Amino acid sequence: MTRKDAQKRITELARLLTEYQRAYFVESHPLVSDAEYDQRFDELVALETAWPDLATADSPTRRVGSDLTQELPEVAHTIPVLSLDKCYTDEELAAWTAKTAKAAGTTLSFLCEEKIDGASIVLYYEKGVLARAVTRGNGLVGNDVTGNVRTIGAVPLRLTRPLTLAARGEIYLTRGLFTSMNAELEEPYANPRNFASGTLRRVKSSEAAEVPLSIYVYEGFFDPPPRTHRESLETLEDLGFRMNPRIGFFSDGEELPAVRERHPEWRVGTVAELPSFLVKEREERASLDYEIDGIVTKVNEMTAREALGYTGHHPRWAIAYKFESPQGATVVNAIEIQVGRTGRITPVARVQPVKISGATIANITLHNQEYIDLLELAIGDRVAISRRGDVIPAVERVLEKNENGAATWKMPSACPTCSTALVKEGAHHFCPNPSCPDQVRGRLAFFVGRGQMDIEGIGPETIDVLVREGLVADVDDIYFFDPAKLLDLPGFGEKKVALLREGIEKSRAQPFHVVFASLGMPDIGQKVTELLMDAGYTDIDALLTLAKAGDPSPLLAIHGIGERTAETLIAELGRPPVQRRIARLREAGLQFTETAPRRAPAEGPFAGQVWCVTGTFATFQPREKAMEEVTRRGGRVSASVTSKTTHLLAGENAGSKLARAQGLGITIVTEAEFVALLSTGSR
Repeated sequence: MTRKDAQKRITELARLLTEYQRAYFVESHPLVSDAEYDQRFDELVALETAWPDLATADSPTRRVGSDLTQELPEVAHTIPVLSLDKCYTDEELAAWTAKTAKAAGTTLSFLCEEKIDGASIVLYYEKGVLARAVTRGNGLVGNDVTGNVRTIGAVPLRLTRPLTLAARGEIYLTRGLFTSMNAELEEPYANPRNFASGTLRRVKSSEAAEVPLSIYVYEGFFDPPPRTHRESLETLEDLGFRMNPRIGFFSDGEELPAVRERHPEWRVGTVAELPSFLVKEREERASLDYEIDGIVTKVNEMTAREALGYTGHHPRWAIAYKFESPQGATVVNAIEIQVGRTGRITPVARVQPVKISGATIANITLHNQEYIDLLELAIGDRVAISRRGDVIPAVERVLEKNENGAATWKMPSACPTCSTALVKEGAHHFCPNPSCPDQVRGRLAFFVGRGQMDIEGIGPETIDVLVREGLVADVDDIYFFDPAKLLDLPGFGEKKVALLREGIEKSRAQPFHVVFASLGMPDIGQKVTELLMDAGYTDIDALLTLAKAGDPSPLLAIHGIGERTAETLIAELGRPPVQRRIARLREAGLQFTETAPRRAPAEGPFAGQVWCVTGTFATFQPREKAMEEVTRRGGRVSASVTSKTTHLLAGENAGSKLARAQGLGITIVTEAEFVALLSTGSR
């Protein structure tokens, strides 16, 4: 094939595939079979591989993404990307439409659009070709995610006309795909919105291409602008954008028949009929295959929009009617970072105190930088917060961006406690200095805590004193320092020091499985320790021998221990500081072998079952005691509800786990039913 022939065929294939993609992703009306599409797509890939200089920026092959890692550079927006004002009742919306019409000084028509709960995006086109795709960011600057957005089939790479414009839209993942794909993740996302946003931030666009995201476009920025927002939407549709057909148009003018004829799928009526659109949307919301959290009402006339103008953070010509008030709303005053016992860095939001479900929330864990990026969270933002499972405070979304232009918060480069440069492993940042004072305090608190070595007399204040006075620098020092030295310090009398001595001596008798889990190695807690003991690893020397060999394969043969856990255990036991800690604890007389069986064998009435627990109980306090009954009877326990969970024990005030279990068809067991199962031994 000559170069001229190749160019001609590439052009023809690109035209056909673009037409097929538009029909499939935008119009939901496939023109050819999957096999025929794949054949022509593969042919185009082969031709572009042979003649790479003939591949165009809008080639359909760009949909598959690249294996090259890409950073997410910041890009300034060239259009206003503002938040929306909010209202929560029909009365508030009616008052807004009346006030807005009065301020405009003319009769207005309104469009109502579903507020998709996804990831906001701005698409910039130059002469009809997608030039860049940018996240909302702080409204002034966002992240360039063009490579990832190109993989979304519903995003046109080339418009039907060579226009230069910007378009705002919402990228989302359907509920069905979220449920099926999220269940397979090691660290599942909280909701489809976070899944979509996280996918957009993948560093390899080939990974983003594996997630079938979609988009609805809802606003266009043209030069010159059209007369109305309705005309803008019609132009966007003609250009090849995917538009949500569930739109309401309400006017007291004479154009209603023409609108009905052009858009038979829209709900069209007078302004007085607008509330009925809200009722219908509320009724049908649960049946939609995508999540919406409200309805956006916009002024249709562009001249009126110009007259109404903007406030510092939202246009006066649009408002978001929210279906549900957030459980709580507050402002992020600061974001600080905490250093854990393993060196993991955790950002924490300090918020204006707000009361939710009887608890006052002032501090909220933000998990890691990726979580903050998903929210596009900055200091000064107003946020919606909840108590997940009625227990854990969480930032759900940003309600309003800060007015001082603060950008998305970024992790510092060094540990705030010891100034050591942070390192990133997976989604988390770590301080690699094991002597970091915060890490030392964390290890001590974990080691002596209830459920671990349970050393009475050593609480947080005592730990601070021990570290500050240089009496203890690691957990093993607890058994070698002289408690009498505390008598010279304020707050330490003879009785308190005697209780501390007694607690230390008593802890020497703790069995090996307690000692091992208390060492505080990353990912090696009580559950992993149980699995090791049940598999016969009841002596520290057997585990140290594995570590010396550097071979995790024997551990991988244990059901319930995965590759990551096995490699972590081998690496930790091979570290000199850990080996030194174990040697000194042995010297102190702690138990490092266990001969008696820890618990009954895994055959029993619950064998083959996977249980999860939610809510509060009268019989089992804490509720973990109920899960101990499960394991005694051969069952396994999961911290979260997944597709592998077989039973959910649901107590009073059950949280989101109950709804997820019901959605997956998992057996729900009440406390009374569970007690009966324990007494009968049946399934």
